[in-house]
Amino acid sequence: MKIPDAVYDILKWVGLIVLPGCAWFVGRVAPAWGWDNVDAIVITLNSLGTLIGVLIGVSTLNYYKDEGGEE
Repeated sequence: MKIPDAVYDILKWVGLIVLPGCAWFVGRVAPAWGWDNVDAIVITLNSLGTLIGVLIGVSTLNYYKDEGGEE
């Protein structure tokens, strides 16, 4: 599975910047607002970031394998 460059760039930005930032924000702000299940929300956001990281990692490995490039 190779991800197109534009999709790769978006997923990388979302997985490395957006989701961890949202998880941190929710973890800090949600208790002040009395939200329930804050831990579950934070775990879900971080898990999505990890899943995206795995997907782009697999795509990168496949790219180098198919292109004969060096890592």
